[in-house]
Formats: sequence, structure tokens, C-alpha cells
Amino acid sequence: MTGILSFALATGLLYGRFSKPSAKISFSDKAIITTFKDGKALMFRVANARPNVMMEMEANAMMTFLDKSNNQFTRKYFPLKLEIKFIYFFPLPWTIVHQIDDDSPLFGKTENDLKELEAEMLVMIKGFDDSFSQTVITRNSYKYDEIEWDSKFIRAFTTDESGETIVDLEKLSETEKIN
Repeated sequence: MTGILSFALATGLLYGRFSKPSAKISFSDKAIITTFKDGKALMFRVANARPNVMMEMEANAMMTFLDKSNNQFTRKYFPLKLEIKFIYFFPLPWTIVHQIDDDSPLFGKTENDLKELEAEMLVMIKGFDDSFSQTVITRNSYKYDEIEWDSKFIRAFTTDESGETIVDLEKLSETEKIN
């Protein structure tokens, strides 16, 4: 009897040690730069790809540029100020927005400038997964050629006749050009 209990305990401990929760958060395939308020903004979208509950979501982003001055190549990193960097619940796709203002590292930059600087946006999403009762972290990046200019995201959810919201993850990355 002791042997069976010991085996069960060891199995549980090993499973708990090596099975770590992983976030199943989907990112849009591209980021966009679009009209926003009285200027422009850099945006990307994330969505929970599992039917579980995620809460206390936090987003952080930074932009990195390659500095080629003085015959040296160095990377410079700039934090991006986000319009909303924290949400309590994550039931629908979340469009994360960085307004391009005077303080933004993207201010005055063109599509060609981002290419020359080999720009890349680094993103980290952290949240509490109710299924695992643990904090999970996921990350992604968008290189300069994964940023689409003068577009907007298409809505990725609908409401059916009964009033239930239906998320369509296939539309998470869909955009349309704007004038």
C-alpha cells in the first residue's frame, strides 16, 4: 500500500514539475500604422485562443532600431507608451494602441525610415490564467516589414440572434486599406 501511495505521490510531483501552463494567446500577423485621434498610431491585436478565462492582462511593448553611426552597429531600445496597458478581463480581441506623438520613438518616421533602421517592435503579454491558477507570459515581435501602413483592422467578433458574442480568430489579422 505504501508503495502505491509513494508512486502516486512521485507521479504527481513529476507531473507538476514538468507540466507548465502556457498561454494560448494569438497575435495578429501584422501590426498597423493608422489614423488615430488627431494623428497616427501603431496598433496590433491579441486574442485568447482558449475557451478558458484569462484576467488581469498586461501588455508591454518596445521599439528597437539599429544604429549604424560611427561605423558601429548597435541596437537601441525605446519603450512604447500604450493607450491601455492593463485590462481586468480578456473576453474579446484586444487592440493594443501606441499613439505616435512628439514623445514617441516613431514620431516623424516613414515606412522607409523603419526599413533603414531595421525597426522591430517587441511585445510581451502577461496575464492570470484561471484554469491553471498561474500567471502566464507570452511574447511576439513585429519587424518593419510586418507593419502595414494606412490600414485598419476588421472587426473580429459578431453577435448572434441570441445576443451571444462570437469571436472569429480567423479575422484577427484581417485589415482593409483606408484613404
